[in-house]
Amino acid sequence: MELHDVWFVLIAVLWTGYFFLEGFDFGVGVLTKLLARDRPERRVLINTIGPVWDGNEVWLLSAGGATFAAFPEWYATLFSGFYLPLLLVLVCLIVRGVAFEYRAKRPEERWQRNWEHAIFWCSLLPAFLWGVAFANIVRGVKIDKEMEYAGSLLDLLNPYALLGGLVMLSLFTFHGAVFTALKTVGDIRIRARRLATVLGCATALLALAFLGWTQADQGDGTSLVAVCVALLALLAAVGANLRAREGWSFALSGVTVVALTATFFLLLFPNVMPSTLDPAWSLTVTNASSTPYTLEIMTWCAGIAAPLVVLYQSWTYWVFRKRIGTQHIADAPHGAGASDAAPLVESH
Repeated sequence: MELHDVWFVLIAVLWTGYFFLEGFDFGVGVLTKLLARDRPERRVLINTIGPVWDGNEVWLLSAGGATFAAFPEWYATLFSGFYLPLLLVLVCLIVRGVAFEYRAKRPEERWQRNWEHAIFWCSLLPAFLWGVAFANIVRGVKIDKEMEYAGSLLDLLNPYALLGGLVMLSLFTFHGAVFTALKTVGDIRIRARRLATVLGCATALLALAFLGWTQADQGDGTSLVAVCVALLALLAAVGANLRAREGWSFALSGVTVVALTATFFLLLFPNVMPSTLDPAWSLTVTNASSTPYTLEIMTWCAGIAAPLVVLYQSWTYWVFRKRIGTQHIADAPHGAGASDAAPLVESH
């Protein structure tokens, strides 16, 4: 296996990790409007992801950086052609991070309500847009012989891509609902399980349509295996949720996310961005990659740094593994640096 093939796999792993981890905290952000009934419950939801959401976004930075260094042509074409959607994602991630930190800085209801709106919309939009983006990448876009995107924004908003966006949004929200059931106690835990059942069934129908369309259009035997794993894991996650097996349900919803992402990359290889204008103009792991020397240096760096990052993040999840509920929300004084993103003790 050549180094550019290795880095294609590594980038696929980074995106998979990002969608698995950031997927559930996007889902929790959406649930602040769908599940929480009052301010204490919204604070509980925010606290379930408070210690980990920023660490989850490291996977996106790593995936973007690895793409830039290992496949500069892919990075350049992707970020120029998808400029507006990716800029919107970036703005949402920035505003979302600010909202987590600033929501609790002032006691006024209007102040906190506005930041809660920001958390909701800046969780919903990136989840949808990532689905649109990856559906377009897999389907192919208008790339000319100069390796430049030749389409328009409207070309990206095709029915297949929009369906992909809905699948990703519904799957992440389901993933967030089973995570909420796993991390909470009391009435909110019970309602999270009920909502997860509804979301899981809706996601299964959307995923069946999207993955069936994908497989019929360009699938092969390998992608069929990934598609079947994704659908079966999703149904099993719904079943585990119905039996109140929250740990199994979360693990299986995670398998669904992993299998869906694997489907995308299995369908791409050896392309990284197929051209719908002429297959000969497609970006591949060969013509879009950096030099072998660059890839070799990156491989040594990744081999040293990546295990350390995974170990540290795993330790973070272990430390903050306990369930929380409204009874754990303390009324802390304002102006003391308290934040809703801090575990258990926070201001209003």
